[in-house]
Amino acid sequence: MPDPAASLDLIGRGADEIIKREDLESRLKSGRPLRVKAGFDPTAPDLHLGHTVLLNKMRQFQDLGHQVIFLIGDFTGMIGDPTGKNVTRKPLTREDVLANAQTYAEQVFKVLDRGRTEVRFNSEWFGAMNAADMIRLAAQHTVARMLERDDFAKRYAAQQSIAIHEFLYPLVQGYDSVALKADVELGGTDQKFNLLMGRALQEHHGQAPQIVLTMPLLEGLDGVQKMSKSLGNYIGIAEPAIDIVNKAMKIGDDLMWRWYELLSLQRSSAQIAQLQRDVAAGTLHPRDAKLALARELAARFHSDAEAEHAVSQWIALVREQRVDVDLPLQDVAAPASGLRLGPLFVAAGLAGSNSEVMRKLAERALRIDGQVVENRELVLTPGSELLLQVGKRAFARVRLVATD
Repeated sequence: MPDPAASLDLIGRGADEIIKREDLESRLKSGRPLRVKAGFDPTAPDLHLGHTVLLNKMRQFQDLGHQVIFLIGDFTGMIGDPTGKNVTRKPLTREDVLANAQTYAEQVFKVLDRGRTEVRFNSEWFGAMNAADMIRLAAQHTVARMLERDDFAKRYAAQQSIAIHEFLYPLVQGYDSVALKADVELGGTDQKFNLLMGRALQEHHGQAPQIVLTMPLLEGLDGVQKMSKSLGNYIGIAEPAIDIVNKAMKIGDDLMWRWYELLSLQRSSAQIAQLQRDVAAGTLHPRDAKLALARELAARFHSDAEAEHAVSQWIALVREQRVDVDLPLQDVAAPASGLRLGPLFVAAGLAGSNSEVMRKLAERALRIDGQVVENRELVLTPGSELLLQVGKRAFARVRLVATD
């Protein structure tokens, strides 16, 4: 095992909080491999970079010789995590959960070492529980303690409904740690209540309470909201390399450093600090620092060769303003009479609304096949293949497909 002090430094990189740090240090000094758990509810079919903040930390534990457990919450996914919700979340069907879980299992090994990863499903133990077992679990916590949780407290104060099954979610997540005998559990800062529940339940069952390590929530492409597929500010790890590079290059310069700290596995904190000093001194352009990060991310989820090709394509698009690039072709449905600019750019994912498209047109920021669009009444007909562009960095190649 590596030196415990060096291990603690690596584990603590980017972490928001470690509870309790002295317990983690003690277990690291014991020399035995720790059981490190992180749970993911399969609520959507694809993982994005926000998920990889935890996956990266798990990989660091693996590199230090510890055993990680990628827990797929196929049981909890059917309850629905109430964290951060101001309404009761609609539970997923068993079929949805299993389909999403399968794609999760396929995608995580783009980050984790398959040979040192234990993939588990929490239906293994909850599927064997009967009603009496669940009542006994529910008896291990009080309503008063549940209402200490911020989102529950706010909903209760606002007289918004809280379903009984939502109170079960933290208990069920906490019991996962008992079933897996976890030494460490990782989660986002919004999961702290649930992670501490694991500590309490482990103590109740005579186990040493797990160390809780919380990681910050990664801001998405907008630099404001946390990365989320529903908000459209995400980069999916299964996306083509060119899309990963293209999207990563859109983030702000300040956000870039946070992404480096939370997402880079190639550079140490000291190396990232040196990059920052080089940018501040003017010896390194922020664009080139960002391109290095985009290259690293594309290579992690694809290959070095694909990442290099994606970077060269981005340079051709943005710096050289060429249109002969092989961006992935996406189909956009269009009526036989054709599609106007607003719906076209919205469907291509380059704008959020028709009015935004019109604003960009007024700013002369819209291009089709490299040419500035000036005609707001332009209609594109089915069968066309087009390179769309908004501003200097947002591109999409589309093919208009007739709907009738």
